[in-house]
Amino acid sequence: MSPDALATVLLSVLDEISSERRPGEPLGATVSDITVERPRNRDHGDWATNAAMKFAKKLGTSPRELADQIAGQLASVDGVASVEVAGPGFINIRLEAAAAGLLAKTIVEAGEQYGRNDSQAGNSINLEFVSGNPTGPLHIGHTRWAALGDSMGRLLEASGAVVAREYYINDAGAQMDRFGQSVLAAMTGAEAPEDGYKGAYIDELGTKVLAHHPRILDEADPLAAVRDAAYELQLAEIQESLAKFNVRFDVWFSERELHAGSPSLIDQAVDRLRAEGHVYDADDAVWVRTTDFGDDKDRVIRRGNGIYTYFAADAAYYLNKGDRGYQHKIYLLGADHHGYVHRLKALAGSAGDDPERDIEVLIGQLVSVNGARLSKRAGNIIELDDLREWIGTDALRYSLERSPADSPLSLDPELLKKRTNDNPVFYVQYAHARTHNVARNATESGVTRDEFHPELLGHETEAALLGALQEFPRIVAFAAEIREPHRVARYLEELAGLYHRWYDNCRVTPKGDEEIQPVHGTRLWLNDATGQVLRNGLALLGVSAPERM
Repeated sequence: MSPDALATVLLSVLDEISSERRPGEPLGATVSDITVERPRNRDHGDWATNAAMKFAKKLGTSPRELADQIAGQLASVDGVASVEVAGPGFINIRLEAAAAGLLAKTIVEAGEQYGRNDSQAGNSINLEFVSGNPTGPLHIGHTRWAALGDSMGRLLEASGAVVAREYYINDAGAQMDRFGQSVLAAMTGAEAPEDGYKGAYIDELGTKVLAHHPRILDEADPLAAVRDAAYELQLAEIQESLAKFNVRFDVWFSERELHAGSPSLIDQAVDRLRAEGHVYDADDAVWVRTTDFGDDKDRVIRRGNGIYTYFAADAAYYLNKGDRGYQHKIYLLGADHHGYVHRLKALAGSAGDDPERDIEVLIGQLVSVNGARLSKRAGNIIELDDLREWIGTDALRYSLERSPADSPLSLDPELLKKRTNDNPVFYVQYAHARTHNVARNATESGVTRDEFHPELLGHETEAALLGALQEFPRIVAFAAEIREPHRVARYLEELAGLYHRWYDNCRVTPKGDEEIQPVHGTRLWLNDATGQVLRNGLALLGVSAPERM
């Protein structure tokens, strides 16, 4: 019996009690109002609920009295072994072994679908992350959001949402001209601009541009030609870096699209915001009254000289996302972008959206790496590619995803390269590999899944393992709802620990000359179910699940 099924039973019991106590007055509760959780101390049972404490006042009784009444009715439900009331009104529920053990078969038969849910069904979400400038390689500042953003997209999709992972390419404005001037200077031996881009990668780009376009310096406008060719090569490198990091995007949106055409999307954005009643003219400039929506000051969208501000591009881009059908927009921004939170939310309000519902702005904190060397190519940064090659994709992604994004993070590469239980990613991956090793040994010993007797899964370590497996769909839904992939990583570590303890206590293959018993095949189902959940969880984090280690 799953926690959702148990919640449904509890709601039915409460509705019955309510009709007895208050005829004609429905309780008015739904399944989502019923909390069913695993107790911290498994000696207290398989599941616990505070439903009596939550609804006692509404039903005109004390929590303890209501808990006793609920417990009396639950005790007769099929699959429930015992019900106990504790403290002021907590209800602890223990399931029969057969009812709990059926889960192992359910998971194996569901396969990759186990854990998927519909908690985000109906949501259309644009998820923007990384969005590094195409003027240089991706660095450690982009790495955390690359891992977290990709995993967030996987979680939202697994929970039923329609998600577009989007990369905003900042390929317009003065920075692109400085970039082009820097590469052109490297190609011609001229002095680079004082505020230009530096590093060996600029020289490399110059060499690559000439290799791809040998006569590019003969163009009528060599600066524009070099700028665009170098931009194309640098963007391709960024895309390749992300692909190697197991990060994919559905949309690569060029800022240039916002400026193209007449009227441009930016021109149209100003007119649309004015139509909403939040644009005004003052001091020869055009302003958006963002203070109406909590911003600390109104924002200039077009200067007196007719030049649009960055805020204008932000506005056009936000509106464009809505025009493409995305009801909800999530922005994942770096630690230096705190000022954007109120600005973007105010922009949503100015566009006629609900700033509390239609937009989220998440800020990630800095990542440091013990003993890391700065990039030889870029000079003053630690590159994503260098980190990935040094630590490994799996270890780097997992370590970035197992901590909340809003907390500073320091990585220990030497620990992450160790093949010991001190290394969290190794600990989880090893548990998965062990499930495959157990299955291989079972096959060699003649143990199969031909028989399944869930009532035989009665060992205390089996009850604990089944309880954790039961939680996986709710962990996925919760992590998606609060945008926290680290919930999945921490769950997998707990599951791995429970599996290792089960492995130490319960044999799948017979010992010595012992004959194969029904319990061996039944335990093979539980072993394979655990492997499936570990595999599904690692996939949500974009981390591989090796079969041998």
